[in-house]
Amino acid sequence: MEAIREVAKVGDKEIIIETGKLAKQANTVIVTLGETSVLVAVTLSTQPKALPFMPLTVEFRETNYAAGKIPGGYFKREGRPTEKEILTCRLIDRPIRPLFPKGFRNEIQVVTAVHSHDKQNEPDVLAISGASGALSISPAPWAGPIAGIRVGRIDGEFIAFPTWDQIEASELDLVVACSRDAVVMVEAGAEELDESVMIDALMFAKDNTLPIIEAIERLKERVGKEKWIFEGPKVDEDFRAMVIKAGEPAVAEALKIKGKHERHGAIHDAIEATAQKLLAEHPEREDEIRSGLGKIESKLVRHRTLHEGIRVDGRKYTDIRDLYIEAHPYPRPHGSALFQRGETQALAAVTLGTERDGQRLDTIRGDVNRHFLLHYNFPPYSVGEARPIRGTSRREIGHGALAERALRQVMPGLDEFPYTVRIVSDTLESNGSSSMAAVCGGCLALMDAGVPIKAPVAGIAMGLLSEGDKYCVLSDILGDEDHMGDMDFKCTGTRKGITALQMDIKIAGLTREILEDALAQAKAGRLHILDAMEKVLAAPRDDISQYAPRIETMQIKVDQIRNVIGPGGKVIRGIQEQTGCQLNIDDAGLVTIASNDMAAIASAKSIIEGLTAEAEPGAYYSGVVRRVVDFGAFVEILPGTDGLLHISELEPKRVEKVTDVLNEGDDVVVKVLSVDDNGRIRLSRKEAFGVDPGEVRNLRG
Repeated sequence: MEAIREVAKVGDKEIIIETGKLAKQANTVIVTLGETSVLVAVTLSTQPKALPFMPLTVEFRETNYAAGKIPGGYFKREGRPTEKEILTCRLIDRPIRPLFPKGFRNEIQVVTAVHSHDKQNEPDVLAISGASGALSISPAPWAGPIAGIRVGRIDGEFIAFPTWDQIEASELDLVVACSRDAVVMVEAGAEELDESVMIDALMFAKDNTLPIIEAIERLKERVGKEKWIFEGPKVDEDFRAMVIKAGEPAVAEALKIKGKHERHGAIHDAIEATAQKLLAEHPEREDEIRSGLGKIESKLVRHRTLHEGIRVDGRKYTDIRDLYIEAHPYPRPHGSALFQRGETQALAAVTLGTERDGQRLDTIRGDVNRHFLLHYNFPPYSVGEARPIRGTSRREIGHGALAERALRQVMPGLDEFPYTVRIVSDTLESNGSSSMAAVCGGCLALMDAGVPIKAPVAGIAMGLLSEGDKYCVLSDILGDEDHMGDMDFKCTGTRKGITALQMDIKIAGLTREILEDALAQAKAGRLHILDAMEKVLAAPRDDISQYAPRIETMQIKVDQIRNVIGPGGKVIRGIQEQTGCQLNIDDAGLVTIASNDMAAIASAKSIIEGLTAEAEPGAYYSGVVRRVVDFGAFVEILPGTDGLLHISELEPKRVEKVTDVLNEGDDVVVKVLSVDDNGRIRLSRKEAFGVDPGEVRNLRG
């Protein structure tokens, strides 16, 4: 079977997009970079569904065989989607969904599978381009193509499609989806990057996606199926104008109400009253009436905001809602904070655990250990709703990942702070950007817990309204402004720079000027929030909670690990039983000792020091005679470590027979004369005569 192939060159990389060989009953493309290949199959129903939303589903799976790996666990097969797979589904969904025509209700499924993974080239951005390619060659009416790209920055240079090793060394991990004319989706983590550098990175991404878009267009011309002609419901514009005019006065009055639920209730009542009046006159046109009335709120909000400078709640474009911040609202969590901005409220709590509390992930690259976790919860009561709770939603996973990425940039390393740190952010109220409340509350809870973060982090959600050449950027958007706007983006950072960015754009032609204005306004809002946070808690507390485990670390040599663990773990279990401490040793010889009792930690450290100590030339030791031979005695000065005490070093005078001075089992104080390259130790008893007892080491336990 001959595949139809197009190649896009991006810098020194070649992205291959092909179709016609695999999964031919679907609209399928395969995207390859290096030895990483991703198959994307699009299927769609021929008949529309009677639904109030577009039934698009996106699935992404990283198959273990792609990297020559058998899954861990009991079942030895891929199970429910991992967090990374869910986040990749969101990366694919967000840029493609807005490009379907409004009112399109045919069921569409995008299924992505990684067939080969070289463990260097990440498949997520390839999947974005693959979904674009598969939709482009399908009959679905879709306003693509788009392309996905990852951008890194090392030593001041931007890198397109960085490898995994380059990502690890990069100060920026930026994923962008672009159309030919605009940036349409952004997801980024950064090490306190300046706003101007972030804009340069976005422009670099846009320029470097053009070859991929052109390759998809060429593929579409060669094999694309004829597109379905989609015509939305025919609209009687005169009748719609009459409906809107009839409902506008009452809705305009309702929009003046400040409280979210009160305002929404008043708008609903105003629309319903108008609907009943119009239905009495035109009972056969209910769908048209309700459709027209549904446009009024958005029309009024956009006009008032853009042309009159009046936002839904009366604020100016740059105003931040009132803040309420409380550190340590509860005594028992190791750290906690309450953060409220307007009608959005988050309670964040931090728990400190040992290294064993970290999360071990069975990934396509092998086992990965995570020691910083942020979990975001959005219960229905936070928006005044009553609905079943069916586990963690994709939205909750996405918002939690964004907040975690924002704070991870300032977290200390395990060598500096040897704790597993978990943040839980419970959204208690929501009216716009609860994920940014999770960032602010999470940062305060970290400082309350005594975690030595590099700098405080705050986050803010921004919006955009545009009409022709006129636009306005809105700080700290409400839920209504998010829903009715042309762009929403969430920006987090320290005083120094950006740590995370998430952006979804619904319009074409987003210029550098708009991006500069938006990021500058976001920075001003971020600094305002940081000022308020630092008035409550300016820096991490000097000590951790009395309820948190105390953890200390010590470094031992790799070849000494076996001395501490012992055969079958006998020695380390004995230390834990004797001291009550929890011990862990990694492959590099870093020992972590955890306990609420500092005396117990000191005792465990002393035992380990004894097990791992090495003989030091010139030092004095209390030893025990283990074996006597004609030419001297072998003395154990450290656990499992003997040195030779030659007969000539027993006494200042000549000794005829060793047993005239020492016998097996005798305690003896000796001095280490030397340790040769093979680890053989020479000892002297005569040079230890008269030594101060305080100088004698007893490390045999």
